[in-house]
Amino acid sequence: MNRQDFQRLARVRLEKARALLTAGHSAGAFYLAGYAVECALKACIAKKTREHDFAPKPRVVNNMYSHDLKTLLQGADLGAALTRDAPQGSALDKNWAAVLLWSPESRYQIVPQQDAQDLYTAMADPAEGVLAWLQRNW
Repeated sequence: MNRQDFQRLARVRLEKARALLTAGHSAGAFYLAGYAVECALKACIAKKTREHDFAPKPRVVNNMYSHDLKTLLQGADLGAALTRDAPQGSALDKNWAAVLLWSPESRYQIVPQQDAQDLYTAMADPAEGVLAWLQRNW
């Protein structure tokens, strides 16, 4: 997979999350919205990859295959940018906090409609959403 694949997957997963949310399938919507974040972060990581560069240390490579959003944020070297762009209490800070409620284990949970809506909104908000912020970095 390459950067464009991850960008496309982030958009598709978010579209599918919206469709599931609209149809009242909150657990599926929550799960796919979280995967949209993961794919967007992996697009940011892929942007850093340079042809012919030697692969990073094994720990770094292993972190690129993580599903943990905080680990992927670090792998994309975006921690400082998030701190700068999302000061405490800002809309982006609140949206990032909402996104961090997701994990791959969410697939085993029954998720209330409001929780799914909150995650979708945190991701999809065109001005202060996590996807809009990540798109500026991918």
